[in-house]
Amino acid sequence: MKSDSSELPRLLKTIKSPADLKKLNRSDLPLLAEEIREVLISRLSVTGGHLGPNLGVVELSIAMHYVFDSPADKFTFDVSHQGYVHKMLTGRAEEIHTIRTYEGLNGFLLRTESEHDSYGAGHAGTALSSALGMASARDLVGGDNHVIAFAGDAAFTCGPTLEALNNISETTKKFIIVLNDNEWSIDKNVGAIPRYFNNLQTSTTYSAVRKKTADLVEKIAGSGIRKLAHKVELGAKNLFSENILFENFGIRYYGPVKGHDVNSLIDTFEYLKEQDEPVILHAITEKGKGYVPALDNPGKFHGLGPYKKEDGSTASASLPTFSEIFGRTLTDIAKKDKKVTAITAAMPGGTKLDIFKEELNERYFDVGIAEEHAALFACGHACEGLKPFLTIYSTFMQRAYDMIIHDIALQNLPVRLCMDRAGLSGDDGPTHHGLFDIGYLRHIPDLIHMQPKDEDEFVDMIHTMAAYDDGPTCIRYPRGAGVGAKPKATPEILTIGEAELLQEGTDVCLIGLGHFFEIAVETKDALEAQGYSVTLINPRWIKPLDANMIKKYAAQSKVVCTFEDHVILHGFGASVIELLHTSAIYKPVERIAWPDEFVEHGKVPTLREKHGISTENAVKLISKHL
Repeated sequence: MKSDSSELPRLLKTIKSPADLKKLNRSDLPLLAEEIREVLISRLSVTGGHLGPNLGVVELSIAMHYVFDSPADKFTFDVSHQGYVHKMLTGRAEEIHTIRTYEGLNGFLLRTESEHDSYGAGHAGTALSSALGMASARDLVGGDNHVIAFAGDAAFTCGPTLEALNNISETTKKFIIVLNDNEWSIDKNVGAIPRYFNNLQTSTTYSAVRKKTADLVEKIAGSGIRKLAHKVELGAKNLFSENILFENFGIRYYGPVKGHDVNSLIDTFEYLKEQDEPVILHAITEKGKGYVPALDNPGKFHGLGPYKKEDGSTASASLPTFSEIFGRTLTDIAKKDKKVTAITAAMPGGTKLDIFKEELNERYFDVGIAEEHAALFACGHACEGLKPFLTIYSTFMQRAYDMIIHDIALQNLPVRLCMDRAGLSGDDGPTHHGLFDIGYLRHIPDLIHMQPKDEDEFVDMIHTMAAYDDGPTCIRYPRGAGVGAKPKATPEILTIGEAELLQEGTDVCLIGLGHFFEIAVETKDALEAQGYSVTLINPRWIKPLDANMIKKYAAQSKVVCTFEDHVILHGFGASVIELLHTSAIYKPVERIAWPDEFVEHGKVPTLREKHGISTENAVKLISKHL
């Protein structure tokens, strides 16, 4: 891996481990924070990444590593997209320029990457539960190390976080939670819990009492200082803020404090590490601190591709993305159909439901990072005759799996599941690849599942979903833009389960699902150049399959080949094999799909080449049977 240490600033260059950080004078730490921000802004302008979240946690990360002793002390970061600073302080500063690049640093924490990454993550709501498990394990073996769960305020809208809060005080006495409160997840936080945190921030009465309490404690000496501090602190809370959420869970609350005053944070952590009870530190931070473009547009700079360091601008896409087409199309449908509603889980920008929100806010619902609740909420809409479109990334829809079976499908409710980022998600890596949804959905009875080959067919499918009221439907579509197929002026309502036959042949039957249809077309051309007769099918429907068409052309061919942006096991190709086997059509079926493993991060073309997602490999596999 290429080293970049010669380009690191003076202080950061000296830090090869947390032990080196502890050697610095505390007066040097604000300068170190400036250096880290400059490196982040510069390096991520080339690679892209989660800039805003990491700029916001610089001082918190420095203070935590200055006070605690990783890897003996354990840090769990919720989602862990804000772990870049942690990586830099634990010996990986020289490689930060490789983050999210093929064979470089992962954009999230990864247990196999460093002993300091005590828990890997990529989805929200994992920090408190995993940290509590570590603390419980420590207590069982008689350990004395610290466990610190670091979570953003958005994580507290997430079910697992609240479930963990319910168990902390009954499980351990030595546990620290850091609440990084910046009022954002990917988008602006919503709901009662973010409002509650904001009230804690802005309560002038409570803040005044806290200041007087601090001033009083500062003047008191003697062995009873900590006990008195507890009493005065608790008394102030009981008097002016009787319903402190965390106190009711048996967790001592401290804050809110300034999350960018590194030396004050160090003092606070030194105090908290000596407490013999679960505690939470509420730190107020700015997402994007130190970089004006990120402060001005926190949503954009949550996670983005390369940008111009000077002004934060990014290259304009020449074609609209599938997400943009979805947001625009659904909004247009909803303007004509008052029953259509749009539901998302904290991702209006990523799913482009912000278009819907802007024009039809009364029928737009962002429930926060709560996919299970989102699915049940959609069920309620469907029960009352509305047409809910539940729009969530494929990787996050996994969290609503039980609700899809037990509540949506079992009751045959016409909930429309719209899975953005289906397929490979490139630089984000295995936590974000949408490579499993066909496998976890296609066995569910009566669930209709589809994928378009291009933008025009995508619009047709959205209209088809809106028109279908007889049960649940699901659509998967990829990240980014398509091939530039302009949608028709009048969308078509497709016939459920009817594939599109593009060409008939007798030697090879190619079935290309979704945007992988392009690879099937290229494979057809290559085989025809060798003199073979090729059938080309756009299946459209994952479930129900167009059984008659597939059986007919598989039977008259020597070999079948399927193409899908999904893992090979339990995917679309597997369903074709099952169909042919049960129909006693014993023809070889080759599959172009991702391997049975967690695919690493990297640029899509690089990963496709490595894993044989190519015309060349398809021709090679098919040729064995000709």
